[in-house]
Amino acid sequence: MSRAAKATLLASLFVTTFTVWAVHYQQEQEHEVTGFVSSALHLDIFFMSQTMYKGVLRDDERRREKMKKRQEELDESQRKRAIYERLQRVGAGEASSGSDVTA
Repeated sequence: MSRAAKATLLASLFVTTFTVWAVHYQQEQEHEVTGFVSSALHLDIFFMSQTMYKGVLRDDERRREKMKKRQEELDESQRKRAIYERLQRVGAGEASSGSDVTA
């Protein structure tokens, strides 16, 4: 292995180790600021999972409301179409040119 390869490997190991340590240190500082201690980390994970679950429930409710609204709009559109088709016959063979329209 060449010196350049060894130097690159050592540098990448150092940068990786420093990055992992820095992230861990930053997380510890955030936990101290928010009042959480590292021994209560399992409670933090529990509450976070509960919050995430409530988010899923909210998303499901929004999705149901959106589907209900779309169904109501579809029903209204179909009702209007039925009314318009009763008032105005539309046939498959009819041409829609403006020459035979009487005012």
